[in-house]
Amino acid sequence: MAALLEVRDLQVEFRTRDGIAKAVNGVTYSVDAGETLAVLGESGSGKSVTAQAVMGILDSPPGFVTGGEIVFQGKDLLKMGAEERRKTRGDKMAMIFQDALSSLNPVLSVGYQLGEMFRVHRGASKKDARAKAVELMERVRIPAAKARVDDYPHQFSGGMRQRIMIAMALALDPDLIIADEPTTALDVTVQAQVMDLLAELQRETNMGLILITHDLGVVADVADKIAVMYAGRIVEAASVHDIYRAPAHPYTRGLLDSIPRLDLKGQELYAIKGLPPNLLAIPPGCAFNPRCPRARSVCRTDRPPVYDVTDDAGRPLEPPRGSACHFWKEQLHDRPV
Repeated sequence: MAALLEVRDLQVEFRTRDGIAKAVNGVTYSVDAGETLAVLGESGSGKSVTAQAVMGILDSPPGFVTGGEIVFQGKDLLKMGAEERRKTRGDKMAMIFQDALSSLNPVLSVGYQLGEMFRVHRGASKKDARAKAVELMERVRIPAAKARVDDYPHQFSGGMRQRIMIAMALALDPDLIIADEPTTALDVTVQAQVMDLLAELQRETNMGLILITHDLGVVADVADKIAVMYAGRIVEAASVHDIYRAPAHPYTRGLLDSIPRLDLKGQELYAIKGLPPNLLAIPPGCAFNPRCPRARSVCRTDRPPVYDVTDDAGRPLEPPRGSACHFWKEQLHDRPV
């Protein structure tokens, strides 16, 4: 069966006064119905820009999609007209933004904003749209939904606002949801509630889910597979179990080592040295080479392709996985540098 969404060699650049920033450099991934793909990476790695390109909400100018394909349910979104793309967005695919307070209109009630989806896409009356808004609020377990449907965003807590954003994304029962840092700025218990809610709704509707995050703890519980991004490129892609068991890229290893551990209480936390590269001047070779403990001369001159990671006998793994590292075998077996 064809994947629900396939992103193929996507390239996005931002044209600024200082030059051209290569924000996305050949991203390729896929998501099936009912599957969760987690996209990981530091700030500036291109996670959100890729999602915005998929949704068709990239600010242009200065952002431009310069290459690749985004195939959703067999159709290339980049070849659609503006009106067809608009109908697909919200109806077939939706996005949950990371800052619910700034994403919701402060001068309109949450009921009005939730009902807008039905008025615009389904032609519902104001009365029917309001009733649907109450149903959505109840669906995401907002207490006293009927009494609170006319409240404004600032009257809800951070966790409740995030639930409203989820309700808005779910309004038209889309086949794909992109959740961009959906638990940012929420406390740990509320984070767990939001992620549990998303997982439950996914089981009910069999929707595909792309989870953009930097929190590897969240990923371990909910993702089926992981794509690790660095400098606008996917440097490792594998199932969640393979990534946590034995990463095949030094950057992934660094991210995992940065997670606080109970058995190392009191010790200094590990941090990847240096900073992500300037996207206006990405270094030659492997973009991670200035920060990589395994970097050698070839890493500074030759950009690594995405190698197919194989077993010791050279056979492809199932599910397949890839690593953009010249020395992925050493990293996979954690051999000393």
